[in-house]
Amino acid sequence: MAQMEDVLDVYERPYDPQRPQVCLDETSKQLVGEVREPLPPYPGAPTRADYEYERKGVANLFLITEPLRGWRHLTVTDQRTAVDFAHVIRALVDVRSPEAERIVLVLDNLNTHTPAALYAAFPPEEAHRLATKLEWHYTPKHGSWLNIAELEFSVLARQWLDRRIADKAVLKGEIALWQARRNHAGTGVRWHFRTADARVKLHRLYPSIPE
Repeated sequence: MAQMEDVLDVYERPYDPQRPQVCLDETSKQLVGEVREPLPPYPGAPTRADYEYERKGVANLFLITEPLRGWRHLTVTDQRTAVDFAHVIRALVDVRSPEAERIVLVLDNLNTHTPAALYAAFPPEEAHRLATKLEWHYTPKHGSWLNIAELEFSVLARQWLDRRIADKAVLKGEIALWQARRNHAGTGVRWHFRTADARVKLHRLYPSIPE
């Protein structure tokens, strides 16, 4: 429960460009090609695709988002290794938020999502520089719903990726378009679930002290 309250406390902080609140998550996208050309749509009917398909591999997607600023950025990689994660973090620090004094980072407790990943990818002095630019906050086990980046992935899946995509180039183009439109609109997330709410609605999960 302490981890949950820690994340909820982060979400109650006001916006501070010197200490931006950033949520990070990753997921995979199965690349799927058509075996037969889909039938084009006509008035009153959608495009019709054959149930058969061809597997084209899997792409990994890293997503970072600043909910209070209404901004997000996605990176498509071939793998989901600690080194891939480390490079996403370096880009966050040096490219996405270079003016920040410290980045308040919310992420799940996947085994690659640790400062150790930075040391696996970079020399010790560089890994230390990056690690000290971050304030790490982890969602609890089975509590990934607390990560706002997961909500962004849900929106992406419903709005843009709910169809077959055959290769990474097309996937990157589709994601870039969705990202640009959403960032241009400044679409953020209004998080209403607070620590006080958790203590009421999830009271059964809290430890109790015998009388």
